[in-house]
Amino acid sequence: MGAFEPRDPESFGFQEIRYAKNGWVATVTINRPQVYNSYSSATLLELTDAFLDASWDDSIAVVVLTGEGDRAFSTGGDVREYAAEYTRRPHEYWKYMQAFARCHDTLRNIGKPTIARLNGIVAGGGNEFNMACDLAIAAEHVTIRQVGTRVGSVAAGGATQWLPIMIGDRRAREMLFLCEPISARQALDWGLVNQVVPSIANAEGEYYQDTGEGQQALAQGKARIDLRALDEAIAAMAEKLVDKFPECLRYTKQQVNFWKDLSWHSTIGHAAEWLALHFGAVEPYEGMRAFVEKRQPRYRELREKARDGGSSEYLWGAYERSCAACGAGGLPEEFRHCGVCGAAL
Repeated sequence: MGAFEPRDPESFGFQEIRYAKNGWVATVTINRPQVYNSYSSATLLELTDAFLDASWDDSIAVVVLTGEGDRAFSTGGDVREYAAEYTRRPHEYWKYMQAFARCHDTLRNIGKPTIARLNGIVAGGGNEFNMACDLAIAAEHVTIRQVGTRVGSVAAGGATQWLPIMIGDRRAREMLFLCEPISARQALDWGLVNQVVPSIANAEGEYYQDTGEGQQALAQGKARIDLRALDEAIAAMAEKLVDKFPECLRYTKQQVNFWKDLSWHSTIGHAAEWLALHFGAVEPYEGMRAFVEKRQPRYRELREKARDGGSSEYLWGAYERSCAACGAGGLPEEFRHCGVCGAAL
């Protein structure tokens, strides 16, 4: 046994992903459909292990990344985990970003072609994993969006770096600033995916040829999602890739990764630092609490606070008041009573 021997996928005992090898293809599936295949810190660690194993396995020529079910490829990082853990302990988010960056580096440097099998919603960090793959095939019902500025974050885990390269500066700004979804067909037109295949079928299993008609039928419960065409397209693309020289593929991949790697390595370190520090600010607190509570964030209240001379960076104002009764310092300026002894300020 050598130092780089691949393993049987079952031997890993993964909890949040599924990992399978079939023929020359390894398939890695984010298996958290109950949260639209958002990924937790544990998911990232499991993905890294699977990518590394696939990289070392000479019986694997192509790696497919997808999500469980037909509702979502991935909606990015688990916002509930963010709200519960990292708004309370921002320094822990720095550790999370190390795991995130290592996962992406392992995927990009896997040494063989990767295909994103887009089977449902692609949002936030889910789109960053889509872009980290070499190729992408989307089912017709897929939508793609970024969400950073909606939830109090910045999509600096691949989206700010790679969207301008892949779809152009103005379109990248549109996706990153507005956070509105684009359709699979629009993603194809913009160059964010390579193929779009039909996925909305009637009761007889026939695909709708008109996207609008299919979407309407789906909304009315008269149609269903059918991913047969997606699986056929993935298999066909993988088969073509198998029949290419592996060393030539590997170095071609390394060459075309140049601009992605340059923008990534130039920014990901300080992105991790800023995002970790920012988690202690009011924007991620408000954005992520709003997500968990299923309400609209109070965007304009923060703007009004800054406009009126207040602090929009802290939940209850800057830490500048002191209590004459107990001597506590660093109390938020909007507090009317001491948070330690309860005395009036």
